[in-house]
Amino acid sequence: MTYEFNERTMRRGTLSYKWDQGQTLFGDDEVLPLWVADMDFKCSPAIIQAVTERAAQGIYGYTIRSKDYLNAITGWFQRRHGWNVDESWLTDSPGVVPSLSLAVQSLTEPGDEIILQSPVYNPFYDVIQRNGRKLAESPLLLKNGRYEMDYEKLETLMSGGAKLLLLCSPQNPGGRVWTKEELVRLGDLCVKYDVKVIADEIHCDLVFPGHQHFPFASLSEQFAERTITCLAPSKTFNMPGLSTSFTVISNPRLKRRFDERIHALSIGSVNFFGPPATIAAYNESEPWLDALLTYVAANQEFAISYLSNHLPALVPVRSEGTYLLWLDCRALGLDSKQLKQLMYKEAKIAFNEGSIYGREGEGFLRINLACPRDLLVEALDRFTAAVNARNK
Repeated sequence: MTYEFNERTMRRGTLSYKWDQGQTLFGDDEVLPLWVADMDFKCSPAIIQAVTERAAQGIYGYTIRSKDYLNAITGWFQRRHGWNVDESWLTDSPGVVPSLSLAVQSLTEPGDEIILQSPVYNPFYDVIQRNGRKLAESPLLLKNGRYEMDYEKLETLMSGGAKLLLLCSPQNPGGRVWTKEELVRLGDLCVKYDVKVIADEIHCDLVFPGHQHFPFASLSEQFAERTITCLAPSKTFNMPGLSTSFTVISNPRLKRRFDERIHALSIGSVNFFGPPATIAAYNESEPWLDALLTYVAANQEFAISYLSNHLPALVPVRSEGTYLLWLDCRALGLDSKQLKQLMYKEAKIAFNEGSIYGREGEGFLRINLACPRDLLVEALDRFTAAVNARNK
């Protein structure tokens, strides 16, 4: 089957978080949004059909999770990632970010130090600091255009008493897909210093050819025993609005503590559309995903070539996974406020400004590549024109 990713779908006026906040967030309704990580592609035909048939029932009542739903999840991770997940390890949640926060609450106490590796997905900071925990940063090292972990810094923080590590795998915004060797080295440190791990692996299916995602908890029993893995079909299949997410926790003691937080807040019920959409995603939409990855990889190649030809002073960090491109704009000599002025007011585009991902993100921009090619071209043209106008 051929999938049409070049189709430009009108999303303004649809209560879109991405498209209907131009005035509120950027001061201009005409700002072209390539920021928040949802795609400007329609879902796979199988998901659209499943949601349409579900809506046609006309009664949107409380919903249970079925055996087919659980089998779809476990089957996908066995088939796609070689990870044998038992259905008893699964807990439903409203989203990966709520899962991160609940995991922090269940595995640590106020005042405990929690490690993150910056630049990193900005809610990582919130789930640490807003829960009264202390931030322990181990900045990633940018070497030859590719991020690496700083194992010496990680060991210093762990030996100094940090209780927990938030792992972003694949890494957002830098696009690294961690190798097995990198993850094992990290896991060995966690075992040595008895550090628990919350693994945000929401981008696990969005990996380009030549790279492979390894679920952290799948690499050894010792790693699994100390890990809560947070997952969802939402990024993979562009269905975040269905609030369908789950955790994988094989350690009964950790799972009991996490589930107690879920029950205390009464947020464990599944979305009415979630199970049928998830079944359609994992059982019927793999060809759509493979076609999507080919298209997004081509968008990345186009963007890198475009920037090389038009703005050679700016340096893209090539993504190995995710549909995000991390762009080093430090050569422009602009601070975060000036970068926002350049984007929102002068170029009338919205990429993500890098400082929200930590100090190491200052001077960078994050570009969402999951859009029709002509939309990407328009955004890059606007950005280039604005940069060149400044340099005249």
